Amino acid sequence: MLNTNRVKIFFSKMHGLGNDFVIINKINQNFYLSSHIITKLSNRYTGIGFDQLLIIEKSKHPKYDFYYRIFNANGSEVTQCGNGARCFAYFVYLKKITNKKIIILQTKTNNIHIKICNKNNIEVNIGKPIFNPTKIPMLFPNMFKKYHIKINNKKIEFGAVFIGNPHCIIIVDNIKTYPVHTIGNLLSKHYLFPNHMNINFMQIINTNHILLRVYERGVGETQACGSGACASVVIGIMWNLLKSVVTVTLPGGNLKIYWKGLNHSIYMIGPAEHVYDGQIYINTK
Repeated sequence: MLNTNRVKIFFSKMHGLGNDFVIINKINQNFYLSSHIITKLSNRYTGIGFDQLLIIEKSKHPKYDFYYRIFNANGSEVTQCGNGARCFAYFVYLKKITNKKIIILQTKTNNIHIKICNKNNIEVNIGKPIFNPTKIPMLFPNMFKKYHIKINNKKIEFGAVFIGNPHCIIIVDNIKTYPVHTIGNLLSKHYLFPNHMNINFMQIINTNHILLRVYERGVGETQACGSGACASVVIGIMWNLLKSVVTVTLPGGNLKIYWKGLNHSIYMIGPAEHVYDGQIYINTK
């Protein structure tokens, strides 16, 4: 008997420095993906496998080129992904969905300006950072440059910033030996972070170079995180530890981050890679 609940979806697999995505063009496909279905698709053994699912939709406003939606591997929808933005932009250009090399994406919380030079050189205007704890959000009564929290009876000092999604930044002495998974998992879900938090572990090499590992909420540690790179550089500059142009070395490779300081937008430059196109049947019920 024909299963009328099965829907065929065309997708593409892409990555930005190993931070991998499935991109689906919803402009010319009609489907609904529940959080349960997204979680099944994200499984690297029984599904397609990805850190985030990116969906292309028609813009809800004529000044924007596309509407950009992001879902974590656990099915939760989030509002920012820097590596994903580069892949999204390169995808719509590669597939000739647009012929523009400068595009503006609308998200649930902001808009993102992207300039495509080539697949190895895509510039993303992430926007201006927000430090107000109620906007991040965090359950701290006042705004500080540095916050403190106890994890496993150990006091941890961190900076916090919202750049389309929430980020906590911790400076470590040795990024290779630091317990990223343990601390990241505990801190990401801490009650002081009501929407959960992306946790960034930063080792400073010099004022223009950092090493970074990121534990992303709803995903775990990823090979790269563009918004995490931006957030970490911003905090490093706010703490007078970094200069305005910084190379960020993540497990998957390097990003270049520019930030001139308060009231200025953050710029990220990095690559995007198309891996393959595919199709999959999903059960909608």
